[in-house]
Amino acid sequence: MGSALAIGLAALGGGLGMGIATGKAVESIGRQPEAESKIRTMLMLGLVFIETAIIYALLVVILIIFVL
Repeated sequence: MGSALAIGLAALGGGLGMGIATGKAVESIGRQPEAESKIRTMLMLGLVFIETAIIYALLVVILIIFVL
């Protein structure tokens, strides 16, 4: 039960974070189209970090399920 809650919260938090980051990046590109390449680069870097945190949560949950 705890592992399901943990991965659910990680996925929820990651999904919300990705959605907010993408929305803000689109707003920024709309305001400053000349900075699109820099904004896109920073967005992709941020999304990678968010996704990495979700994958770490998945690994912890798998360890909880199979080791404990």
